[in-house]
Amino acid sequence: MGITKKISLVMVAMLLVALWTGVACARNEAKKVQKSADVLQDIMKIPEKGIPPALLHDAKAVAIIPGVIKGAFVVGGRHGTGVLSVRKEDNSWSDPIFVSITGGSVGWQVGATSTDLILVFKELTDVNKLLQGKFTLGADAGVAAGPVGRKAEAATDITFKSGILSYSRSRGLFAGLSLEGAALQVDDEAAAAYYGKDISAQDIMAGNVGKRLAASNRLRQELGKATEEK
Repeated sequence: MGITKKISLVMVAMLLVALWTGVACARNEAKKVQKSADVLQDIMKIPEKGIPPALLHDAKAVAIIPGVIKGAFVVGGRHGTGVLSVRKEDNSWSDPIFVSITGGSVGWQVGATSTDLILVFKELTDVNKLLQGKFTLGADAGVAAGPVGRKAEAATDITFKSGILSYSRSRGLFAGLSLEGAALQVDDEAAAAYYGKDISAQDIMAGNVGKRLAASNRLRQELGKATEEK
């Protein structure tokens, strides 16, 4: 076999590997979007112990980060990745913007094997800060453990002073969670894998994602159901 032919075969093999890797990454991100929709759906099934509907009804954005792993909490590694959806002017929800969360308190559900996180953004200014780059919860934006239950008072001192309310679900238990010091940022690599191209958070918010994916539709549907409840 000639050298030229060998080189051609190697290039073809490399291309196939790259294509397969891209498809695999896209599938992983799609599963993440689906899992995020599942987490929201599960929580809304328990209104007496979940996020007060009034808070979700007035939310400007919701971030869902499923399956944060215990081991990373203490060492301050990369805790997990998830999605953020922003409410648009017509009250519909944007396609998923991928985000990652890092660091934070060592007290996050210590002893749990996996924790689902939800962040409810009350102010659009905090959403814009996040989209402009990494920011620290508690420093760049006020964050507090959110109240739970359908009868919980939404208009408390905590909710007035904090633009972001945080929640966790672990071992079937759902509660407000303190996330002071955690760094949240947009995950451009995950977005590129999911949408099949380099794409900015602003383009996603504007709906310039090309063909809308089934996982995105499911997430937007679940957000619509959750935030319509009063």
